[in-house]
Amino acid sequence: MRLDALSLPDALPAPTLQPVDERVHARLLTCGGDGPVDDDALAELVRDEDPLLDADALATTVARVRARIGGVGALEPLLADPAVNDILVNGPGPVWVERAGQLEPTDVVLDRAAIGLLIERVVAPLGLRADRSTPIVDARLPDGSRVHVILPPLAVDGPCVTIRRFSATTIPLASFCPPPVADLLTWAVAAGLNMVVCGATSSGKTTLLNALCQHLPFGERVVTVEDAAELRLPGDHVVRLETRPATPDGLPAVSIRDLVRAALRMRPDRIVVGEARGAEALDLLQAMNTGHDGSLSTCHANGPVDALRRLETMSLLGGLDLPLSAVREQIVGAVDLLVHVARGLDGHRRVVGVAEVADDPDDPRRVRRVAGDGTVEDCLLRPARRTGRPAWT
Repeated sequence: MRLDALSLPDALPAPTLQPVDERVHARLLTCGGDGPVDDDALAELVRDEDPLLDADALATTVARVRARIGGVGALEPLLADPAVNDILVNGPGPVWVERAGQLEPTDVVLDRAAIGLLIERVVAPLGLRADRSTPIVDARLPDGSRVHVILPPLAVDGPCVTIRRFSATTIPLASFCPPPVADLLTWAVAAGLNMVVCGATSSGKTTLLNALCQHLPFGERVVTVEDAAELRLPGDHVVRLETRPATPDGLPAVSIRDLVRAALRMRPDRIVVGEARGAEALDLLQAMNTGHDGSLSTCHANGPVDALRRLETMSLLGGLDLPLSAVREQIVGAVDLLVHVARGLDGHRRVVGVAEVADDPDDPRRVRRVAGDGTVEDCLLRPARRTGRPAWT
């Protein structure tokens, strides 16, 4: 749409210190229009507001206006930066980001109105609502990035928005560990061993899970279950399932546990659960124990032994009143390997340990360490679950 079709009024009165992109956006909101505004029309509006801008500044301002019109406003440049892993809005004030594992403030400053507009742009297209009656909301951007919103009065200093970036490119397994450990994990995937990736928040669990899934054999029917669809599997027979929160119009929530149960009825060869964080751990263990060899998942834990304890605790939440001994037997029969990933001080994520679950549920050691930070230390005692696969040596 050309500028002359906008029937623009005179520039709105505004303080001279108000950014050009804000003034142009205000004019667009005032004048409306009968269609999308192209970049030439935006450039003409910007020149009308500030004729002294050079070509580079003009292009930058047009991009900022475009982000205000159709994106997530001032956060668009941060989302476009491939070095940014997390974007943190802590109420009115500067926006923080994580780059290379380090948190740092940015030059982007948001007021309460801008944060409210940002939240509305994220949740409205998904049929969600963020207000005093629903002050905590989880959502997803079109590129797969996860968004968590928490509003006052729960957030004391103002609305908080946390965006966990989704990487469009898959990081190879070799980036997490040297060849000996990578060969072990590659063999484990092909041999159908059931694995759980454990680690702390932002340690790279989902990224490592994605790297492991790149080695899944073609032709297998793989069903993925996630809160936010982040996994990108290369197979030719992949079914992706994603949870749904309860909606304001009365639609009930669909949980990870609901989807794991549904996946069991979809004739999967393998089930990949993005993260086990509740009672769905019991359903995952049952899937691993009923012929779905090579299934994978992640969980928050400080190490392999802690991961087993968390799996036990989460399974006991399943509401079946199972004794702990029965749960431990389920885990021993289901889980073969625990892969511990951690983030170093330099921000690099790497595999720091691979442990095999002990065959005896009463074994006080619980696990056998088979690989450390870069080296394979011991052989695997568990055989391949897939027939025709040689044992690991």
